[in-house]
Amino acid sequence: MQLSNENSDSEKYPELNLNQLQNIMILEKGISAPEFELNATPDQKLKRSDFLGKNLILVFYPADWSPVCGDQVVLYNEMLSIFHKYNADIVGISVDSSWCHDAFSSDRKLHYPLLADFNPKGEVSKAYGVYNEENGTSQRGLFVIDSEGIIQWSYLSPDGINPGADGIIEALETLTKK
Repeated sequence: MQLSNENSDSEKYPELNLNQLQNIMILEKGISAPEFELNATPDQKLKRSDFLGKNLILVFYPADWSPVCGDQVVLYNEMLSIFHKYNADIVGISVDSSWCHDAFSSDRKLHYPLLADFNPKGEVSKAYGVYNEENGTSQRGLFVIDSEGIIQWSYLSPDGINPGADGIIEALETLTKK
C-alpha cells in the first residue's frame, strides 16, 4: 500500500510526506486527505480516491466486537440515509483483518464498508494521526472529507466514548452551505 496526498494545491492545502504525517497528531481541516488502498473484503480493495466527487466520512475505531465500537458503527448504519442526503459515503477503518470485518459486518447487518488497516498494521491510521502505538489499535477518530479530497473536519474521541454523529452532521451541513 502506498500513501500520498493527491489533489493537493501546495499553497492552499499543504502536502505532507509520510514521515511528517506520522509526527503530528490527528490531521486537521485544510489538509489533503492521504490516499490509501485497503481491503474491504479479502478479495476487494477500496481507495480513498474512489470516493472523489462525494463527501466521505472516515470512521477510525479501535476494534470490531468491542462494546463502544459496536454501538458506534450501528449508529452510523442507522444514519446512512441522512449521510446520503449530504452526498456522503462512510467507511469504517480499524486494524482488524478483512475476515474479522466480514463477520462483524454480517453480525451487525452493516451497509457500509469496513476497511482493514491490517498489513502493514496501522499504516493508514498513522498517516491520519490516529494510531495508538501503546496498544496497537486505531484510536476513535472521525474525518469528514469533501468531494475534492480535502479534510473539512476531524475529531479524536476517547476510546471508551461513542462520539455520536452530531459533529459529522454539523460538518456536512457546513459543506452544503459553501
